[in-house]
Amino acid sequence: MARKHTNTFAAQQGEISLSSLLILFTSGLLVIILAAAFITSFGHFRDYVADQLTDHALDGATATGLSLSNAIDGSDPVASASLVDAVFDSGRYLSVEYIGHDGQEIAGRRMELKGAAAPGWFIRLAELPLPQAEAEVVRGWSRLGKVRVVSHPGRAYDDLWRISLGLLVSVLVIGGAGLVALFLLVRRLLRPLSTLEQQARAWGQRDFRNRVRTRSTRELNRVTEAMNQMADDLERLFVGQGRLIQHLRKVNSEDPVTGLASRSSFDQRLKAEIMSEEKSAPGVLAMIRLAGFADYNMAYGREEGDQLLRQVAGSLAGFTARHPQSFAGRRTGAEFVVFLPGAPAADARNWLERLIQELDSIYCDLASPMDTAVHGGLAVALPGAGVRDLLAAADEGLRAAQEKCESGCCLEQAGADSHLTMESWRDLLAGAIESGNLSLWLQPMVTCEDGALAHYQAFSRIPSPEGDLKAGAFLPVAERLGLIAGIDRLLLARVLAMLEQTPDQTLAISLGVSSVGDDRFCEDLLEALTRAGNRVARLWVGIPELALNHHRKKAGWLVRALVKIGVPVMVDRFGVGGVPFSYLRNLPFRGIRIDNSFIHDLDSHSENRFWVESVIGIAHSRGVRVFATGVETEAEYSVVCKLGIDGAMGYHLGRPFGADE
Repeated sequence: MARKHTNTFAAQQGEISLSSLLILFTSGLLVIILAAAFITSFGHFRDYVADQLTDHALDGATATGLSLSNAIDGSDPVASASLVDAVFDSGRYLSVEYIGHDGQEIAGRRMELKGAAAPGWFIRLAELPLPQAEAEVVRGWSRLGKVRVVSHPGRAYDDLWRISLGLLVSVLVIGGAGLVALFLLVRRLLRPLSTLEQQARAWGQRDFRNRVRTRSTRELNRVTEAMNQMADDLERLFVGQGRLIQHLRKVNSEDPVTGLASRSSFDQRLKAEIMSEEKSAPGVLAMIRLAGFADYNMAYGREEGDQLLRQVAGSLAGFTARHPQSFAGRRTGAEFVVFLPGAPAADARNWLERLIQELDSIYCDLASPMDTAVHGGLAVALPGAGVRDLLAAADEGLRAAQEKCESGCCLEQAGADSHLTMESWRDLLAGAIESGNLSLWLQPMVTCEDGALAHYQAFSRIPSPEGDLKAGAFLPVAERLGLIAGIDRLLLARVLAMLEQTPDQTLAISLGVSSVGDDRFCEDLLEALTRAGNRVARLWVGIPELALNHHRKKAGWLVRALVKIGVPVMVDRFGVGGVPFSYLRNLPFRGIRIDNSFIHDLDSHSENRFWVESVIGIAHSRGVRVFATGVETEAEYSVVCKLGIDGAMGYHLGRPFGADE
């Protein structure tokens, strides 16, 4: 929809604007009026000059005829020639002729037609008539001949030339001043139209923040007031929808006391993490319980108990913030759970022991002088293990820790943990980045309308002695070790090279949370995409929703910079970042990709289905496309298609394959 509006406005750019049309019409009318006035004035003066020439010729012929008839002897050729010369030299005549009754010329003078000031082209253009006057020459009753006089129009042409110049200058001055005044007036009166056009363009991109403040005529003022009112109404509608979506997410996903993930939400996301074939990765689940919380509640009251739970939740939120892609939730009472994807068991145990010490300090301070303890049970998520088995193993570890009475944690399935340590991970990832030992894999994103290919999602895999490591296995560790930017650089280089080799394909990549907050990486990313030219229009760049939470200013700047160079940007892992939905109003995203934890078992999860449907509705109202990941079954695909999703991706729709295949 947004693309359609963009194309419409692009087509309208080739059409004439209203202000230009008004200026052209009015200025054309003004030019016609001034030209008509010039032509009319010129014609009247030309006729006046022509009449003057006629009178001048008639007066000259009459005077000469009378002189020849009475003053001198008209029959004397010498006397007649003298008179004709005197008349010709004293007046402005083109010719003076004295012709006998037999038709023979007795005396005459002539001169060439020319003007003193008027140029020759003007004389040819004006072409004044040459009036000819005649008078009879008689002696008594005897007719001696006639005098024929033609006035010289040279001075008339000069006068006409000067008048024409004056008229032309006046027309140009008046016309120029009129056009300038017209331009200023039209621009002033129609100034609200340009702001209305900008507002309409913003509406086409689902941006309702623009308001028209310029005042003009009564009619335009009413239009702008109506447009502003409509923008206010749409803005309130969007804000209300965003708050509704946020409220639904909290009701369905958050514990009302602590703000952590609710039991059902945590289990749903945990299931998506460990059961999705592509994302499944070894990790550690920790189950933490405050011992004696029931006694604390009875001693201090429920309100104080809730306050304790909120402080514990704050510490858990800080812990997950320090460990990218980890998440926490509250199960029942004072029992909490934390999942660390891709974490080695030994390192996770050290981290959890420090966390338990922190929680024990909070609990001890608030519950003094009561005896308190914080216990934790850890279980390793092995490939193929189910959620129930993992939770049962963590519960076994929790009971083992409780038997020791003192605060601490116990690890179940420790012997089954054959994963790399953090140092081994560091060596492996740093070596892969340095050598460029990274393979590019693709997975299709298909449209629900006709099953056509929307784009390929590109991600990386790293070879290891145990086989190719999936992105879900090493990306969480790379985030913790601060190496994700190097991996994203390699992925970007491979994707741009592939776009150059395959001009008919569209690809999508997802950036790491730490990469978005890395100034150097963002500068390198923009520089590489700028050099890529038109290829960037075929590359979707995903910004994790968590990055919008942890690096809000940098993420906003990066999104605007990417859109400015023509890169379509989407929100990745939408729904898990805990960010208000209003960022779609402030940032020019072209799409969102719903996290697979909301898609898993969507056919049997009515709360998630209602939430996804609401997200699709509000996103489409902003012209934002919606994609789904983790579609693993036909039932899930059928539901997302019925809800109106724009594209879906998952093992049910297409398995990943190597880009070189």
